[in-house]
Amino acid sequence: MRTKMLILLVAVASLGVPALAAERHMMQPRVPVDKLAEARALKSPFTNSPEVIEQGKTIYHGKGTCFTCHGEKGDGKGPAGSKLNPSPRNFQPHGFWRHRTEGELFWVIKYGSPGTGMVGFGQVLSDEEIWSLIQYERTFARRHGPGMRGQREGMGPGNGMDGMQGMGHRGRRGGVEE
Repeated sequence: MRTKMLILLVAVASLGVPALAAERHMMQPRVPVDKLAEARALKSPFTNSPEVIEQGKTIYHGKGTCFTCHGEKGDGKGPAGSKLNPSPRNFQPHGFWRHRTEGELFWVIKYGSPGTGMVGFGQVLSDEEIWSLIQYERTFARRHGPGMRGQREGMGPGNGMDGMQGMGHRGRRGGVEE
């Protein structure tokens, strides 16, 4: 009887391993430890407006080629994504957005992510394009509620902070040069 219980317990526990591995994958920061504080300090200069989201959508499906790895729906299941290890980020789960800042996402898009297939797009996309791209990517998880680690209600995109401080760039607010 004990042997059967042990086998059953092991079988049940092993069913949760893939979900646990996926959760760990989602929680793992992709910014190098020595750059994490710098990345987390970055804030988007844009509001969450339909115009900014539309610009981000155009970049995601065009110039940025994000859909190729992250998928049309931001689920991490793009045609090239299946060949990558670790697999591309899935932008749909609420947990993804709860455990990182927009600055971390900006840093990864601009500089890439060591040890993954994510290359830096800083030579292809402007800072403004990257920020608008992040606003669009956030729409994939809308049904999951608010997110972004460290942000309180009323804070975040459009909060009046220059998200490119320390990067040698003056930035733009809502598409208007500062």
